[in-house]
Amino acid sequence: MTSSSKRIVVAINPNASFGRGREVGPAVVTTLRGLGHEVTSLIEPDFAQLLDATRAAVREKPDALVVVGGDGMVNLGVTALEGTKVPLGLVPSGTGNDVARGLSIPIDDTEAAIEALVAALDRPPRVIDAGTISFGGGDEPRGHARFGCILSAGFDALVNERANRMTRPRGRSRYTIALLVELAKLRPIEYTVTLDGVVHTERAMLVAVANNLSFGGGMKVAPAASLDDGLFDVVLVRPLGRLAFLRIYPRVFAGTHVTDHRVVVHRARSVRVVAEGVVAYADGERIAPLPVDIEMDAGSLRVLA
Repeated sequence: MTSSSKRIVVAINPNASFGRGREVGPAVVTTLRGLGHEVTSLIEPDFAQLLDATRAAVREKPDALVVVGGDGMVNLGVTALEGTKVPLGLVPSGTGNDVARGLSIPIDDTEAAIEALVAALDRPPRVIDAGTISFGGGDEPRGHARFGCILSAGFDALVNERANRMTRPRGRSRYTIALLVELAKLRPIEYTVTLDGVVHTERAMLVAVANNLSFGGGMKVAPAASLDDGLFDVVLVRPLGRLAFLRIYPRVFAGTHVTDHRVVVHRARSVRVVAEGVVAYADGERIAPLPVDIEMDAGSLRVLA
């Protein structure tokens, strides 16, 4: 190792052995080694084993952890780095890549994303926020999770739950079918949402607790959210009929839905969400059935961006 070289851990999405992302991980490792860095490459058969391996590698205090994949891999990195000052690098190769969008990392150009990572290694890391989630109690086991992007609990979570239960078809069309089935059953959900100690009882289609502006591959559910302001943007979509929902849904991609009077945005550091029969998802990963408690962990994450 030369004086300018770094010890870098690269964690590669276990699902990236096929499709367009399969060559990205090896390209990252080859590039970093070619520049003289000492690279530990982590490839495990599933996310649970990869998280264990990444946590073990982070305990050795490397100069950086780089994740290769989508928002699920960012979630793995945010989780593995809890309580450390090791910076997180990101080379997006997933389907969503919303954290990369929020950090202005190129998402459709692997070469540009790797170049951006290499350049960021020579600069002080950017400090951003993360969210922590507590769940369980009663009959459910207690648990703890972290996220970097958005926690959602509502219509989109119901669609995710249905899609995850379906065995076919494969790919994006399964999500579309799940969306249509849930749209046919569309109804408001009774929520109790506590924001910095103030209790709100709402009938709503969706509650999203946002650290980042977009999720789901560019849906700007919280267009004013900032990754480093120490606050969540909490978005509630009040009751809509099917036609109104179908009209407002495409506007989420531009972030213009927030001008509709049925979309309410609060800002808070501490959020509790309670509802029957709804599961929370964060960074696209299934977390737990509600209720969940979400706390802002301001300035807890260092990123190479």
